[in-house]
Amino acid sequence: MRKIISILLLLTMLSCSEKESEVYLFSFFKENGEDGLHLASSKDGLNWEALNNNKSFLKPKVGQDKLMRDPCIIIGGDNKFHMVWTVSWNERGIGYASSTNLIDWSEQKYIPVMHNEPNAVNCWAPELFYDETSELYLICWATTISRRFPETDDSNGNGRNHRMYYTTTKDFVDFSETKMLYDKGFNVIDATIQKEDDTYIMFLKNETKLPKVEKNIRIATSNTLTDNYSEASEPISPNWVEGPTAIKIDNRWIVYYDMYTEKKMGAVSSPDLKQWNNISDKISFPEGTRHGTVFKVKESILTDIISLHSNGYK
Repeated sequence: MRKIISILLLLTMLSCSEKESEVYLFSFFKENGEDGLHLASSKDGLNWEALNNNKSFLKPKVGQDKLMRDPCIIIGGDNKFHMVWTVSWNERGIGYASSTNLIDWSEQKYIPVMHNEPNAVNCWAPELFYDETSELYLICWATTISRRFPETDDSNGNGRNHRMYYTTTKDFVDFSETKMLYDKGFNVIDATIQKEDDTYIMFLKNETKLPKVEKNIRIATSNTLTDNYSEASEPISPNWVEGPTAIKIDNRWIVYYDMYTEKKMGAVSSPDLKQWNNISDKISFPEGTRHGTVFKVKESILTDIISLHSNGYK
């Protein structure tokens, strides 16, 4: 009997040792996004170190302005890394590329998500979410369509009056018709989605500036991916922040955001998505980090990136 137990314990230990540990990565851009994709790594989700000496991993090639702002990376159902980004301040499409290792990327693609709307003036901060239930990728982004929502046309004082839109795809070749994702009567940008149990959790920015400044992060929830999201919660962040990205670490949610007026990153944490604590003084990011995405990868991915950098990768 002891021999059987010993064998079982050994098998359990071997199984545990074979399970590769994971680390956290953060995709981001610097300045105006001219030089492309930057990456940072962390073991605890608090202290972040730049990879590749904080140089670009991928330079933007699509769109008229050829920018790579707000890079959002997720791991899809095919175990590939899929990325979307803002190509311009004033275009009606977004950028897309994929990779197996975050080093070698596919040909960049311009996706004309709002070309069916001639009065659309931009496509900002696209985000990806892979829904395992439907095996669909959802891409959502913020767009202003001139004179579409006159009741909030003056809410930001600059002619921008955004709502959230989306499309879905299984292969990034064929896309569903673009539809509204979130409109609760206020100027909204920078939505990003997570899922816990049967609930889809949308972190978003209330972009209202006038007559009262909001510019803060809030939460909406739904039991379905593409509709029926709730009214936005009370703010979970200070004002004058943007670009939320969320992850759950050790049963604690962390939402990072871009404190763009102070040129640094901030964060809040919560055990239950209700009570939030500001932990901005507990985090550190590479200098110049702007709006990006947090995600987990196998440690071997990080090891390969570091190895290539040490061997002169540029």
